[in-house]
Amino acid sequence: MKKITIALLLVILNLPSAFTDELDPIIVTATRTPQTVDETLASVTVITREDIERQQARTIIDLLTGLPGVSISNNGGDGQVSSLFLRGASSNQVLFLVDGVKTGSVTTGSTPFQNIPVDLIERIEIVRGPRSSLYGSEAIGGVVQIFTRKGGGKTRTFASIGGGKYDSFDASAGVSGGGDKGWYNLSVNRSKTNGFDSCENQFMGGCFNQEPDDDGYKEYGGSAQAGYQFDSGVEVDIHALRSEGEVEFDGFFNESDTRFQVVGGSLSFSPMDIWRVKISAGSNWDESRNKGATSSSKFDSRRDSLSIQSDTFISDNHNLTFGFDYQEDKIDSSTDYDEDSRDNKGIYAQYLGLFGSQDLQLSLRNDDNEQFGNQTTGNAAWGFTVEEYRFFASYGTAFKAPTFNDLYFPGFSNPNLDPEESRSYEGGISGNNFWGNWAINIYQTYIDDLIVFDSVLSQPINVDEARIRGFEAVINTSIYKWQINTNITLLDPEITNGVNDGNVLPRRARQTFRLDLDRDYGRFSIGSTIYAADKRYDDLANTEKLGRYATVGLRSEVIITNSWRLQGRIENLFDKDYQTAKYYNQPGRSGFVTLRYSSD
Repeated sequence: MKKITIALLLVILNLPSAFTDELDPIIVTATRTPQTVDETLASVTVITREDIERQQARTIIDLLTGLPGVSISNNGGDGQVSSLFLRGASSNQVLFLVDGVKTGSVTTGSTPFQNIPVDLIERIEIVRGPRSSLYGSEAIGGVVQIFTRKGGGKTRTFASIGGGKYDSFDASAGVSGGGDKGWYNLSVNRSKTNGFDSCENQFMGGCFNQEPDDDGYKEYGGSAQAGYQFDSGVEVDIHALRSEGEVEFDGFFNESDTRFQVVGGSLSFSPMDIWRVKISAGSNWDESRNKGATSSSKFDSRRDSLSIQSDTFISDNHNLTFGFDYQEDKIDSSTDYDEDSRDNKGIYAQYLGLFGSQDLQLSLRNDDNEQFGNQTTGNAAWGFTVEEYRFFASYGTAFKAPTFNDLYFPGFSNPNLDPEESRSYEGGISGNNFWGNWAINIYQTYIDDLIVFDSVLSQPINVDEARIRGFEAVINTSIYKWQINTNITLLDPEITNGVNDGNVLPRRARQTFRLDLDRDYGRFSIGSTIYAADKRYDDLANTEKLGRYATVGLRSEVIITNSWRLQGRIENLFDKDYQTAKYYNQPGRSGFVTLRYSSD
């Protein structure tokens, strides 16, 4: 597959093309301050609302699968447990934010991103590479920040309704506005699917049960956001997102009720022209009720956070940031944990400087965690711009605190675990040429004190070390009026110590390729997404292999009027049978039709 994908990239580079320059989007995740994509010294991907609707994505998994450095495993369809691997780092080594609020289950350390409705999302920023020096724990592989719909400008209404295979149904509606200085948005959504049999009938593997039935999913969601910027420069903002789901699966427990909720707000003001202060606070609830034939369980996780950030603009080219973060994690469960809460205090500093054609980013942070003590992380990045080409190099350290399951789960935990620690090196070059834009990045990450489960001791231990090498190439261009977005990721995620020395980390595809093709014909447009993934292993011992696969999706859209659009998509066109987690099935060929309305 590597030879094929590289050949495709070379073909694209040598075809005649026409490229229309677009304004670089403003991002805030990479440095916790606003920057354009071409200014940041990090590898970044931005997904906009326009991208979401163009791709006709129904889930976040649709959006993220195949992005540079991203690999996803899913336990059998919509709403099922899913994991995101970013540059080889596992889901609990990737930090998720929603509108600036830190999310994640206190028990597992992961965010149930599969339960966040795409109809409520305005954009997603994916920052690849360590960011613990700004955010603390969990940002070994990078940060994914989800922004809900914001509003602003004139009042408008929007809605969509659609249906397709597996008796699937989606509907959403909303209203937004606020004028020049204010903004508000209120959105709701409803989705359901009868699904398919999520797990193969294997009593001794996967779900450990025989349940040859369809496993459905229902979801209700809503988001609200409002804010205003006063003439004095003071800015206030409040936001909330809530999603409730009912998911069926196979196993000892076979149904779960879930609730994912984020509430937050911020206040920004400028005591002086060169000084900006932002105070923000938020809470994330991640709750589940698991039901079986004879028993049930509950896991209610809550994460509260407070942040104070000060930005001093020494000049147009030099910015100094200081910040303080406070976080408290709590768990309320039917399982009796030895500890049910802990807090974390973090202080950080960052310098951003521009010296002619060169720029510099330096950051340093210390975290004081109630359970494991102090942890210091840092990052240094340098960039150099020559005409339309940009070079950068960076070094960063990061860490991940052990989860409550690692430390306190009765009978299967280890309270003496140390945090996982990492160090990463990266170099890259990008260009914005007349024919399009492109980027190439190479990186290497070492993770020490890797936490793995010891089946002999029946507890997690710090034993293995991992070395992850990677290569990413991205091209965006236009050829004969076809808009082309393509990327390839080559990954070498290897354990370098312990009984699994030399083995590949589980569920990471070593090679992935994605190609998006789109073309407009006036009021009619067509598109396709081609995704290919190399083989992967499902276990640390590398005895359970998952085969390579490729899928093709088609999409089309008809603009009926300025307010109405009709969309249709076909996924897995050739009905490929594949798995991203051992024993767990993926959907076959399926179609979906959507009708969209916008008062614009």
